[in-house]
Order: sequence, then C-alpha cells, then structure tokens
Amino acid sequence: MELDQAIAERRSIRKFTDYVVSDDEIRTLIDAARQAPSWANTQVWEFIAVRDKGLIEKVVQTYAEKNPATKGSLGASVLIVACAKTGVSGCYDGKDVTSLSNWYMFDLGMAVQNLCLKAHAMDLGTVVVGLMDHQACKKLLKVPAGHEVVAVIPVGRPAAPGKSGPPRKELADILYRDTFGTAF
Repeated sequence: MELDQAIAERRSIRKFTDYVVSDDEIRTLIDAARQAPSWANTQVWEFIAVRDKGLIEKVVQTYAEKNPATKGSLGASVLIVACAKTGVSGCYDGKDVTSLSNWYMFDLGMAVQNLCLKAHAMDLGTVVVGLMDHQACKKLLKVPAGHEVVAVIPVGRPAAPGKSGPPRKELADILYRDTFGTAF
C-alpha cells in the first residue's frame, strides 16, 4: 500500500472479527511505532500488549462511560497500551524547556500514528482511545512512576470495510503565508 493511500484511507475501527492478531504482527506494529522521530531522540514510548481477556475487560472498565470504543475494545484480540516516560522529552535535566509541557504527547502521537498506518497497511484496524481514567489504567497495568498511560489502541481485523471519512477542511482554511490568517 502506498503511503498516500494509507493516509487517505485509514479510519478508526470499532468493530472487529474474531481474527487473532499474531505476536509477529504486534512486533511489526511496535517496530513501525519505534521508527518515529522524538525530541533529541529520547524515544520515550513504551507499549504494553494486553492479550489476556480478563485483563482486557479490566482495561476497558477504565474507559469513560459511553465511550464509543468500549464494545470494539472488548472484541479486539489485543489492546496496545501506549505509555510514555515523563520528564525527558521537551526537558533538560528533568525540567521542561518548552512552554508546552508534556512534549512526550507529541512524540508518542507520532509513534501511534506510525502504528495505526502500519496496521492499516497490514489490513488491520485500530482506534486510539483516550477517553478514560488514565490513572486507573496505569495502576491496573502496574505502570511505574515517571511514566504515563496515554492511550489504548485496540487492534484487530475490521469486521466491515472502512467507510469514507468525514470531509476535511480545505487547505485555504488551515494554511497561511508568513502570518496567521494571511492567505497562502
């Protein structure tokens, strides 16, 4: 699959078949994620592949009520929990040096996008879940201090072909020349 096609066609998938994602497929997804760039090459991401059905249920219980990804997550054969080491990305000597704290979110976002695009290229579906009690999930999965649970990514074979996505804003509405609001 060409990159442009993957970018244009990848969609959030919330319903999966009973296909079991293999350990090799999981390794391939994480390998794609780890190829992402990061602040000063800090590579602050760490991932937990949750396969145990009982533990999957407990992770899903940390989701907010009425989270649209709940049912799909319960039907996935694996949840990939994306974690980040804190106090490193966007920091020098453990102190934020940008006015935007939590720079690890940017680094992890690029890694997760790589993972989701690779999954799509492998005919797998994903959805990025963030509407949840992050601290409860962190405790459940024994994530140590100095790390945060950022997102849960259910992975599986889509139960139905992807639909076309919602319309996108026009370039003229989001791209400016030299200063904000100046037409490009």
